[in-house]
Amino acid sequence: MSVTRKRILVTGGAGFLGSFVVEKLRDREWVGQIIVPRSQDYDLREKEAVVRLYKDAEPDIVIHLAGTVGGIGINRANPATFFYDNLMMGVQALHHACLTGVEKFVAIGTICSYPKYTPVPFKEEDLWAGYPEETNAPYGLAKKMLLVQAQAYRQQYGFNAIYLLPVNLYGPGDNFNLETSHVIPALIHKFIEAQDQSAPSVTVWGDGTPTREFLYVEDCAEAIVLATEAYDESEPVNIGAAFEISIRDLVTLIADLVDFKGEIIWDTDKPGGQPRRSLDTSRAQQKFGWQARTTLAEGLKRTIQWYRMHRDELEND
Repeated sequence: MSVTRKRILVTGGAGFLGSFVVEKLRDREWVGQIIVPRSQDYDLREKEAVVRLYKDAEPDIVIHLAGTVGGIGINRANPATFFYDNLMMGVQALHHACLTGVEKFVAIGTICSYPKYTPVPFKEEDLWAGYPEETNAPYGLAKKMLLVQAQAYRQQYGFNAIYLLPVNLYGPGDNFNLETSHVIPALIHKFIEAQDQSAPSVTVWGDGTPTREFLYVEDCAEAIVLATEAYDESEPVNIGAAFEISIRDLVTLIADLVDFKGEIIWDTDKPGGQPRRSLDTSRAQQKFGWQARTTLAEGLKRTIQWYRMHRDELEND
């Protein structure tokens, strides 16, 4: 579809991924308008707020990025909150987009929706082959319902809704709070703090054997914008970097980049999450010509540099 001269609503547009998506949209120099609602003005869990948002914004396209997210620890402590918040935001946003005549809805899912023991590399057709990993299953299932809803609304109403599945993201502007962050920002925080305090060791969750795939946030934003421009089909699409690294190797890499010389202690009483994660990203390349560009080492260097520059202000928030 042509996206020029369109009004584009980006829920979560002030967040980590959302800020990069908005920047990419602006780089396109579209003549239309980009609308970024704030959570204090529109609680997307509430029907009335969503109805009011669509009335105020009058969007042609909606990119739905808003969500309640976090690492293993906060997922385990708040499974009901993660399920309810993400389910309600998605259901309301897509339903009322359809009712108000939005031309296209771009739904953003999560790698956590895949079954715990999905064969590697994960293919989109494996999404329904089992139950997700238990520590984040409520979150993953809530986000997967967006796929069901998008396909159902396309079938019944002819509504153009697409569904993208990003892998684990990282980059400048990430959440570095140890209580709520994902693995890369948490490790960067821990190693830099230990280095500054001359701590002899850093403790890391699990045994280091699980594998993950990490995508630099700017690459993900580019994929979302390209799909908004060029993908109009019902099937979900993986968005990933097409590689796999063990948590142990990731920890070693970050420690080296930060120049931490102390001991790494593995707390094997803590969960390690899903055993393996790595995506088949061929559909994204075939359907809208996207593939990741930023290597893990380069992305980590940029993220570490950003954190060092903004650490004081983050700690004072």
